[in-house]
Amino acid sequence: MKATAFIKVHIIILFMIIHVAAQDQTYRSNVSKRGTTAANFLEIGVGARALSMGSAFTALADDPSTLYWNAGGLAKLQRHGFTFNHSEWIADINFDYMSGSFNLGRYGAVGLSITALTMGDMEVTTIEEPEGNGQIFKASDFAVSLAYAYRLTDRFSIGMNTKVIRQKIWEMTAMGFAVDLGVHYVTPFRGLNLGMAITNFGTQMKLGGPNSLILYDPNPNSSGNNGRIPGEIQMASWPLPLNFRIGLAYQLFNTEFHKAVFAVDAEHPNNNYESVSVGGEYVFRNMLALRGGYNTLFLQDAEESLTLGAGLLYPIMGNILFRFDFAYADFGLFDNVYKYTVGIEF
Repeated sequence: MKATAFIKVHIIILFMIIHVAAQDQTYRSNVSKRGTTAANFLEIGVGARALSMGSAFTALADDPSTLYWNAGGLAKLQRHGFTFNHSEWIADINFDYMSGSFNLGRYGAVGLSITALTMGDMEVTTIEEPEGNGQIFKASDFAVSLAYAYRLTDRFSIGMNTKVIRQKIWEMTAMGFAVDLGVHYVTPFRGLNLGMAITNFGTQMKLGGPNSLILYDPNPNSSGNNGRIPGEIQMASWPLPLNFRIGLAYQLFNTEFHKAVFAVDAEHPNNNYESVSVGGEYVFRNMLALRGGYNTLFLQDAEESLTLGAGLLYPIMGNILFRFDFAYADFGLFDNVYKYTVGIEF
C-alpha cells in the first residue's frame, strides 16, 4: 500500500472521531439519550441483503444500498444498478427505499436515493373527544439524497452523500439537510476489508405550521378583556440521529462454486449506547445466497436481535442481472419485520 494512502486513512479516521466527539460530549454520562433526535426514520436500515446480515454492511458495501451504509463503497461498484426496498414496518407503517448507482469510470461514481415512510389515515382525538372528532390527519417522512464517490487508489475510496429531509404530521412540517461521509479500504491482508461512515451530520429540525397557532387569554380571571389573542406554541429544535460506524468484512473462502463472507460492525450513535452487529453470507455458484446475523449486540433493552434471509442473483437478457433478496428480523415485543428487495445490475 502506498504511504500516502496509509496517511489518508488515518487522517480521515481521526477526522470522524473528532466530529463525533464534538457533537456528543454529554454521551460520556450513563444517561441514555433515546428519543432526543428528529427524523429517526433515517435509522431504519435498507436492503434486505444487509438487514439479513444483522446490518453489518459498512465494510462489505458492494451493492446499490451502499448509499445508505457507506458512501465510500459506491466507488468500487463496477456496474450500474437500481434497487427497490419495501417493508411493512412495525405499527402498520410502510417503509420504502429506492436507489440507483452509476459507474463513471475514472471519474468515480454517483448515486441517487429516495426514502419514504408512510402510514394510513388517523383520526384526530382531543381531551373532550377521545374517540375522535371526525377530522383525519396523516403523517409521513421523506428524504432524497445525491452521492458521489471516488477511488483515490486501487485500495482506498471515499464518498459523500448529501440529503434533503422532510417530515410532516397533519399541517406541520420540518425540513433538514444532512451529509454522510464514508471510506472503504481494501487492506493488505487477503480478503479483509475495512469500512467507516459517519451518517446524518447536519442541521437541526423544527416543526412549524398552522397547528401551532392558538387563541390565548392572558388573564382568564378578568372580565371584559380580550380572551382570544392570537398566539403560537414555541416548537423546539431537535438534532438528527448522528451515527458513526466502523466495520470489518472477511472473505472466508471464494471458489468457483462457493463463497462466504463474515462481517462485523460497531456503531456509536448520538441517541443511544454503543452496540455491535455481526452477520454472514454464503453464496452458491454466484446465484443463490443464504444469510444470517445478529443486530445490536451488547445494547441493553434492545428489541432487535436475530436476522435471517436469502437471495437470488439471476442473469436475464445477456448482461443484465436480476436480484431478489428477502430478510426476516426479530423485533421482540413488536411484530417481526419482513423486508423485500428487488433490483437490476447492468
